[in-house]
Amino acid sequence: MSDAPAISITTRDLNLWYAKFQALSNITVDIKHGLITSLIGPSGCGKTTLLRCFNRVNERYGYVTTKGEIKLLGKNIYDPDVSLVELRKSVGMVFQRPNPLPISIYENVVFGIRIHHERSQLTRSALDEAVEKALTEVGLWKDLKDRLDQRATGLQLEQQQKLCIARLLPLKPEIILMDEPCSALDVEGTRAIEELMFELKGRYTIVIVTHNMAQARRTSDECIFMLMGEFIEHARTAEMFVSPKNPKTAEYIEGRYG
Repeated sequence: MSDAPAISITTRDLNLWYAKFQALSNITVDIKHGLITSLIGPSGCGKTTLLRCFNRVNERYGYVTTKGEIKLLGKNIYDPDVSLVELRKSVGMVFQRPNPLPISIYENVVFGIRIHHERSQLTRSALDEAVEKALTEVGLWKDLKDRLDQRATGLQLEQQQKLCIARLLPLKPEIILMDEPCSALDVEGTRAIEELMFELKGRYTIVIVTHNMAQARRTSDECIFMLMGEFIEHARTAEMFVSPKNPKTAEYIEGRYG
């Protein structure tokens, strides 16, 4: 019996164009369940574009064309019967800057539940339980339990980013995408978010875009290196940083460009 993790995300021959510009070229890669996988590479290499393919956010732009296949948990997300609403419940996203809604902390956490469930199904006790569970999971319950009616935008940036993660959890996502989630945070805030990632991994598959090589090395189990829209190398993080197989990967990690 193999102890290898199951595959959460599979891409095969994935290509994406912004109008006539090809941003991704023939990306084929498997991302394992329950691990933290970093997408690394210089600015403009396609990291964020690839990340946003996993919940089809790129398609909000009318000039985007995508070809190829992405399977999440065995289902091709480009199949005609795929519901984008259901897909984005399963694949949550955290952005560079915290984006809490300008409403109470409590209402931020239950926002997704209210959208995706019939009002008749939402008892106050069920909502209260969901809020406590989500805030406990991200380490905010102790600090915020007596402040739930306060506006979320008044929180510290680190707390705002944790709240944005907590907002995803009641929807029971399988995958959490993070697009440079620490770029707006100071050292202490970055440490707090990284510690939260460690707490969440195993239960969730986490894919993070980061320009910070030290962060990629600290936090991720595996790294995918991209260059000019192409897949270059995918390996365990320790292996990639110690003995990369591709010379382009070595040059990037050693800081020769990017």
